[in-house]
Amino acid sequence: MLQTTEDHDSPWKEALEYFFQPFLQLLYPDIHAAIDWSRPFIFLDKELQKITHNSGTGRRHADKLVKVRFRDGRERC
Repeated sequence: MLQTTEDHDSPWKEALEYFFQPFLQLLYPDIHAAIDWSRPFIFLDKELQKITHNSGTGRRHADKLVKVRFRDGRERC
């Protein structure tokens, strides 16, 4: 069996960044409705990589971490 090192993860993560708001609206409508979309949301991938870097499980791709502000003023990741 031929093994490849093709990166299938990065395109999905890029798409998620581009379509973050409609993604939440489609799959998590309650969360989407609770977010204050007039405020910017911030992707914290570098911060997540720092946390998961020393996991000891070999090469890893950090998932997406996004900081949003909810309508009630809370900030969550």
